[in-house]
Amino acid sequence: MIRKIAVLGGITKSGVRETLRMVEIYPGEIVAVVGPTGSGKSQLISDIEYWADGDTPSRRQIQINDQVPAEFAVETSLRRLVAEISQNMNFVIDMSVRDFLLLHAESRHIENALEVAKAVVDCANQLTGEPLMMDDSLTALSGGQSRALMVADVALLSNAPIVLVDEIENAGINRLSALRLLAGRGKVVLVVTHDPLLALLADKRIVMQNGGMAKLLTASPSEKVLAGRLQKIDAVLCELRERIRLGGELTPEAIKEVTWPDAQRVSA
Repeated sequence: MIRKIAVLGGITKSGVRETLRMVEIYPGEIVAVVGPTGSGKSQLISDIEYWADGDTPSRRQIQINDQVPAEFAVETSLRRLVAEISQNMNFVIDMSVRDFLLLHAESRHIENALEVAKAVVDCANQLTGEPLMMDDSLTALSGGQSRALMVADVALLSNAPIVLVDEIENAGINRLSALRLLAGRGKVVLVVTHDPLLALLADKRIVMQNGGMAKLLTASPSEKVLAGRLQKIDAVLCELRERIRLGGELTPEAIKEVTWPDAQRVSA
């Protein structure tokens, strides 16, 4: 059982020690990884995915429950601990959604495989504006449908306790609901993002600079107020986006009709 993941600092692109010497992440937490392009966000995610032990360009070390990965589990088991959801995710295997989910369930020795598969599809359809069906071919799914299916699969079917998410704001799905779902299942969630709303709603945010971890921040009281306002704006934009997708027109009257819901915090 994973109680904690620790990232021990290495070096920046300039070869000097990272400002942050250790970052600890716990199950159920959402950690945003922010910084400009080229600041090292992808390298940090890669270090966690491949259980770095001073053997990557960053020279970081990842620990599980204060142990080096090799002491925690054998290499084959380590691969099962991490699931990644990329912004560019499409299936290449030619089978139906049903067959894929049943095959995955079988590989994890899940007895009520069909019921779980149906639950995964229902969950995916809550994340995407394009409903998918059990009989749909994987290769025919859109990018948004594919990512929604994988988020639901990781949350409900996969037992990977660590989830790495790359720029979910570009994934064509309800990103806030997706993060709530993953964190609510008690998983460690790291999300690379340029989205200020996701950054403020995360439990922590790691600021990357020049390939190194420069700061570890939590939202201040004023940022939490701002996050609530941003959620309201985001809800309006989502509703207007859906109207456009369905062929509607955005008149001043239509915009006035948009509902501004109360802000909700992303949490487990």
